[in-house]
Amino acid sequence: MNLPVNTPPLPLSRNTFGRLVLQLDDGRHAVVTPVRAFPLTAPLEGLSLVGENGKEQHWIAHLDQVDAAARALLDEDLAVREFVPQILRIVSVSSYAMPSLWELETDRGTARMTLKAEEDIRKLDGRRNLLIAAADGVNYKIPDTTRLDKPSRKMLERFL
Repeated sequence: MNLPVNTPPLPLSRNTFGRLVLQLDDGRHAVVTPVRAFPLTAPLEGLSLVGENGKEQHWIAHLDQVDAAARALLDEDLAVREFVPQILRIVSVSSYAMPSLWELETDRGTARMTLKAEEDIRKLDGRRNLLIAAADGVNYKIPDTTRLDKPSRKMLERFL
């Protein structure tokens, strides 16, 4: 999807505190936070710029409709907000009963997470793509379980 010819640039900037600021139609400015409508299934479609009061200040139907400068600002904020390390290897699991402490190797380095319940492992599209919600609120992703080493797959299968 390309930027329509008559689309004006999105009046988005950063304030002195590094927060995103949107200039509203009436000339006022609002501190906003980008929130994806469909972060897992359609990350480029449907983005709401939500003000500090929790109300939507601006709707973006598709990120490709935003000018390059505003897109860069949005991408920076979303990368911080949507921190989702990818699990490369499961080193160990403390127990197959809940809660369970997992030692991991991720694309962001080594990590420890506590899995509270088996329901915290969600299958995204079929059986191979998983999202795991740790007790501390961090989400971990396994894009393809078949790419894990055999010991990692064996430990994971006990929870699926």
